[in-house]
Amino acid sequence: MKKKKNKKTNNNSSFISLVKKRFVRVKEAVIGDLEEEERTSFSIMEVVGIIVISILFGMAIGYIIMYSRNPVHQVGRNKPLMEVVDTYQEIVQNYYGEIDEKKLSEEAIKGMIKSLNDSNSNYMDEYITNSFNETVDGSFVGIGVTIVYENDYNRVVEVFSDSPAEKAGIQVDDILLKVDGKDVKGLMGDEISSLIRGKVGSKVKVVVQRGEEMKTFTITRGTIDIQSVSSDVISYENRKIGYLKITTFSDTTYKQFSKALKKIEKDDIDSLVLDVRDNPGGHLKQVTDVLSTFFPKKTALFQVQTKEKKEVVYSNSKESRKYPIMILINGGSASASEILASCFQDNYSKAKIIGNTSYGKGTIQKSVSLNTGTSFKYTTQKWLTSKGKWLNEKGVTPDIVINQGEEYSQNPVYENDTQLQEAFKQIKDNCQIVCVDTCK
Repeated sequence: MKKKKNKKTNNNSSFISLVKKRFVRVKEAVIGDLEEEERTSFSIMEVVGIIVISILFGMAIGYIIMYSRNPVHQVGRNKPLMEVVDTYQEIVQNYYGEIDEKKLSEEAIKGMIKSLNDSNSNYMDEYITNSFNETVDGSFVGIGVTIVYENDYNRVVEVFSDSPAEKAGIQVDDILLKVDGKDVKGLMGDEISSLIRGKVGSKVKVVVQRGEEMKTFTITRGTIDIQSVSSDVISYENRKIGYLKITTFSDTTYKQFSKALKKIEKDDIDSLVLDVRDNPGGHLKQVTDVLSTFFPKKTALFQVQTKEKKEVVYSNSKESRKYPIMILINGGSASASEILASCFQDNYSKAKIIGNTSYGKGTIQKSVSLNTGTSFKYTTQKWLTSKGKWLNEKGVTPDIVINQGEEYSQNPVYENDTQLQEAFKQIKDNCQIVCVDTCK
């Protein structure tokens, strides 16, 4: 019996073609991983933050995005890569068992990234990739509600303005019973989110309990903008203090920020608190635009360094402010948030940083999206403060270090927020000393 010869090919085009097809979108990002702390309980506000329907971020902390599009490099003359190609072809052609070519190529990518021995360089599955993209894009596809899991059911605690849910008639305190005929009792997190998610324009049938009634709604899914900026004007000791909370620097953050700042300034504020606590970062352009609101053109905001050169990023605006500004940070403030805090610390004489030392994420990763819906990221650069300091694994040290009080976790209101109250106190003292004529 003749042994069948394996037909050897000198043409690796099938694998090369596969490699080329998989490279779809390239992003540059500062991305970092924050180890999860073990918890046994959550406050209501924490639970609400965790279970936002169709906004399950699943994201690592600390990222800065800069869009770029890079062509796939020609692999034909790269000898080390050709060895990878040859190995792939050899296994696919000659392995005696079944081969999942998609898994084989994904594991090759994982192996390459793992070999870098860099905790900030890793492979992201489809779910994490989608969550990451939703976060930095500032939008998601869903119905537009926030829910909290209580007693085996999910209760609606917020209906987004002008959302599909609002238009359909969903109300706060509705209890979700069924989604497309499936009983959702006991489901939480991504389990229920995956049922409500879908394509733009598709429909989902939701059954809710409202008081003693059961109501059924057919809702057309739509694109929901993620609100990353919230604002308020707070009266304190005869002063009107503006308050802006930035939860992330997504693609829509500056637009929201600019609108919110103009609104509270129309209310004649004499000072401002910028709260970037637990803000993991975001688009580099967004934090640049936010900072440019406060610093005149050509003010150095931060620096970006590669192997070959160092580039200074300057303010791109003619705007500036003179009133006192307090920046709130904590251990969850990373990357873009640290750029913001360090810039104020270096350049704004009437600013103080209050809270706890920030996370300390000073490296930049490039994120590459693949055709399969997965992606990977690896370190390419680092960012420095406007004065050239590298804060990686150090973080921004507050001017005033103060821990959050325990009462705030139980009842998260302004009065129980010790860091915010310290900011108010500093504003009062600062205005009395140096801002008598310039606060307004």
